[in-house]
Amino acid sequence: MKNLKMKAARVAKDMSQEALAREVGVTRQTILMIESGKYNPTLNLCIEICKALDSTLDELFWEEWQQ
Repeated sequence: MKNLKMKAARVAKDMSQEALAREVGVTRQTILMIESGKYNPTLNLCIEICKALDSTLDELFWEEWQQ
């Protein structure tokens, strides 16, 4: 599943994938793969992304399930 919440938070901070990748210590391709839903990041990477984007794990990575 695509991570549109993470992408929206990154764009809201006017941050490129490259800039976010640099800040959290991964490649731009890793950020691209997370946003496109092709890679599940570790909890530590999720936390670093949240810090960089001034967000919480719930805001960026929690999936809302509808019944």
